[in-house]
Amino acid sequence: MSEDKGKSQYTDELKNLSIQGIWKNNPAIVQLLGLCPLLAVTGSVVNGLGLGLATTLVLLGSNITVSLVRNFVPNEIRIPIFVMVIAAFVTVIELIMHAYTFELYQALGIFIPLIVTNCAIIGRAEAYASKNPVQFAAFDGLMMGLGFTIVLVVLGAMRELLGFGTLFDGMELLLGEWAANMTLVIYDTQANFLLAILPPGAFLGMGLLIAAKNLIDGAIAKRKAQSEQKVVQRARVTGTDL
Repeated sequence: MSEDKGKSQYTDELKNLSIQGIWKNNPAIVQLLGLCPLLAVTGSVVNGLGLGLATTLVLLGSNITVSLVRNFVPNEIRIPIFVMVIAAFVTVIELIMHAYTFELYQALGIFIPLIVTNCAIIGRAEAYASKNPVQFAAFDGLMMGLGFTIVLVVLGAMRELLGFGTLFDGMELLLGEWAANMTLVIYDTQANFLLAILPPGAFLGMGLLIAAKNLIDGAIAKRKAQSEQKVVQRARVTGTDL
């Protein structure tokens, strides 16, 4: 009995972390963290995907490490220790990208080392990883990174489509030469749509994503309220009949 209860709690925690990371507490469109790189590099799908994967790997590694050492780090110096851990993982990711995806590394530029300052990473290390077992901390980092990456890719797709009329252009920079044929030309354009390419387009696109999420949340809440009201009405009718 206790074993079944433990499995149920474990599953519920994983489900809650998934919902929080991808939707309810998404670091990009809910917490509005890491906006500087998010808005700066999402001119295309490949840039968004590259930065998203790098951030996810750093989140995953730092959460696991912080969870493992949480009982050995004095409370007074925990934040500097967490920052050092994050910086170490960012350096590893930066060296890997420098070695295997150098052109993408150049395109992302300073925003790869700036992952160290991403508040979403230090925030999860402090708020969750430092207080929970390693398996939950790892899954939390994965889901938060996935939620962040989804926003990066969607925003990059919007801007690339409006600005250049293409999707997945330059994917060979991340996936290798075989991905050169992944480019989809949606429409031909004589001149690029500069508003979508330049930083103002990133702000507008981000605003549209936040508005879309708010509309979806409102519709879900309204449907839930209507469902609960129907249940109450049925209960009243049943009580009257009795």
